[in-house]
Formats: sequence, C-alpha cells, structure tokens
Amino acid sequence: MSKKIAVLLADDHALVRATLADRLAAEADLEVVGQVGNADEAVSQCIQRQPDIVLMDIDMPGLQCFEAARTIQARCSNTRIIYLSAFFSDRYIEEALTVEAAGYVTKSEPPEAVIEAIRTAVAGRVYFSPEVRSRIIFTPKGARLSSTQPTRLSTLTQRELQVLRYLAKGMSKKEIARTINLSVSTVERHSDRLMKKLDIHDRVELARFAIREGLAEA
Repeated sequence: MSKKIAVLLADDHALVRATLADRLAAEADLEVVGQVGNADEAVSQCIQRQPDIVLMDIDMPGLQCFEAARTIQARCSNTRIIYLSAFFSDRYIEEALTVEAAGYVTKSEPPEAVIEAIRTAVAGRVYFSPEVRSRIIFTPKGARLSSTQPTRLSTLTQRELQVLRYLAKGMSKKEIARTINLSVSTVERHSDRLMKKLDIHDRVELARFAIREGLAEA
C-alpha cells in the first residue's frame, strides 16, 4: 500500500478544521496528522511532523502566515504550503507567489477542490482557485500578478510590510518585537521608515491606513 499524504491543518476556526479533517479522512490516500489554530503552532508542528502538505488559513492570530511560510520552507524542505482563505486580493496573491506557495484555494470552493489542490501539490505542480488564477499570468519565468500598477504598499520591503501588518492588528512594538524576534529599537526603526515612505506622520493614522488596505485581515 502506498504511503498516505500527510496533511497538517492550520485554521483558527475549530469548526472549519474539524469539517475539513473529516472530509480528508474519507480519502484513502490522505491522512490528517495534526490540527492547529495559529501560524506559530503550524511552524512548530511542521518542524516536528514534517508533513507533505500544510493547509494554512491566511487570517490567523500570532505570527503572520507568510512569515510562517518562510520558516516552514527553511526547516521543512519537503513540505508544500497551500493557502486556504476567504480573502483573495492582489496583495495576498502576490505574497503567496513570493513565498512560492503550492496553492491558493478560496473558501467558497467545495472540499473536492482542496483535495485536488493537495494531490496537485504533491505531484509537484500548483493549484489556484479560478478567482485567484484569473489574476495571475504564467510566464517562462514563473507566475506573477496580471496587474502591474504600482501601489504605495509596493514600495515597502517584506519586513516593513510585516511590521505594518502587525501594527494594523493593534499590536504594540514590544509585542511585534517578540513575535518576529527583533529588538524593540529595530521595530521602531521600521515604523519610522514606514511613516516616511507612506508620508504618514502619526502611528494612529499609520494603523488606520493599514486597516483600510486590509492588512489587519492577513
């Protein structure tokens, strides 16, 4: 008998995890090896269990999901990441492409789409829901967003965007520093650069801008 595909579920909604776990368990070639409620636990469980696939919700507490993906990729070379989310804005799609996710499935799709995405990823290919795929252009150099219109957010580095996202969630600089293993002074420098780049001169307004851009959702 062939080895089953080991899947780790990461979603902060227990009902979503349980429903998906039951559905995946009905497939002879799939095995759910763990269920976690945030990205920090997803990283820990991936390192411990080395699953073939981690299904990760984009909007979870704690460590930001795209940062978690980088850690998982560095520590679990055989684990592929599939994002499962109700959100599919250009910004999220672009970040998923940046971390070379194996898939991006919207929560409006049926469970069969998740199963197809898992099998596609294990076969070394990528799976995108139709709403996501319609925003992507596939070229010989790889996939990229079809929209190339620059935005204010596009001027930010990955670390600056990460700090901005945590500010949008209402986290203090000390909390951000603990979450991403930086010193408070380094977080403060990133915050200062954010305000200069975005031409925003108040932390409250900076957080409001991030929330308007939907960064509190990711």
